[in-house]
Amino acid sequence: MKASLPAAEAPVIPVRVWDLPTRLFHWALAASVVGAVASAKIGGNAMVWHFRFGYCVLALLAFRVVWGLIGGRWSRFSSFVRGPGTLWRYLRGRTSADEHLDVGHNPLGALSVLAMLGVLAAQVATGLLADDEIASTGPLARFVSSATSGLATYWHKDWGQWLIIGLALLHVLAIVAYALRGRALLPAMLGGDRALAPGTPASADGLRERLVAAVVLAACAGAVAWIVSLGA
Repeated sequence: MKASLPAAEAPVIPVRVWDLPTRLFHWALAASVVGAVASAKIGGNAMVWHFRFGYCVLALLAFRVVWGLIGGRWSRFSSFVRGPGTLWRYLRGRTSADEHLDVGHNPLGALSVLAMLGVLAAQVATGLLADDEIASTGPLARFVSSATSGLATYWHKDWGQWLIIGLALLHVLAIVAYALRGRALLPAMLGGDRALAPGTPASADGLRERLVAAVVLAACAGAVAWIVSLGA
């Protein structure tokens, strides 16, 4: 009786999933959020850095919104923001390979991405309006009533920061869970490529795309500087 031969593994090739601007955004945002939280906990003179990190987060969020419209294929919102029907099929394992739902952010991971972007946007917005009535005042606090500024301060110092910390922990736990299941996510966010089936669409990541990203980021940074200047 002949021994059965193991089935041949499907061929895979490196496919560029995360373009360089998206990767730099990811790590810069992580560093800025950690810096903002740490400097807030330290307090005192470190609050100067808390504001600076907050402004960096705002510029990066603005960049990500624009890049989500014009960036590499798998960085675009259209590639991973799906409707309830697709999410339900994904959770039931009833999707087809040609949908490529697991190449970038899968439909479930997309919810985490949107939640993180939304909470960070709310945190930055409330920070701009906040006033602790001691030494730290957001640049736009002068344009709202003391009651509105008080509500913004409460959210920024209480619910907002804990939501960010909670989402960050969930993000780390998801990375660990995927790694334990044999799908490491960090290598692709470091190098940009994933081993995928031939024919999988790749993200454009050439010099042109990177120059466009640099211009977009510069414009976003300039817009943030203008917003900050309003409080001068």
